[in-house]
Amino acid sequence: MSGNERVRLAQELHDGIAQDLVGLGYSIDALVGASDTPHEIRARLRALRFATTDLVQKVRSEIFALRDGSQPLAPQFEASRPFELQRIFAELLRNITEHSGATCLTMSITDNGVGGVRLKSGHHGIVGISERVRSLDGELDIKSTKEGTQISITVPLGKP
Repeated sequence: MSGNERVRLAQELHDGIAQDLVGLGYSIDALVGASDTPHEIRARLRALRFATTDLVQKVRSEIFALRDGSQPLAPQFEASRPFELQRIFAELLRNITEHSGATCLTMSITDNGVGGVRLKSGHHGIVGISERVRSLDGELDIKSTKEGTQISITVPLGKP
């Protein structure tokens, strides 16, 4: 397996199954901590939590083994930009919500395209974004000129 393939697989393991297992662990923790969870169920959940932690450690070991001695992605490797950007932003957001203790998040994306972002009949992208931001009690700000577009989203993250 080439260095590029090893790095790519390590990235996919980290951003995929490793994150899913960590999320599962948090869900189990919430159930164990719930006041209405019966004691006999808590014992089973704790055993499941330990098993999940072991799986996370095994996946992390595999990630480290794949990355050990591997080289960074070569410039000629052409990944799908939208897919890679989604993964990057998902990881950044996960790190912020899990580790920063922040109570508010502002994301801003700026391009140097032709601008012209506006509501268009039969197109629902901006409407859907606006609806999602509102559902998070957030604010959406769009500035679009012929020199490009800047979209900023601010959302509360809750109490740390």
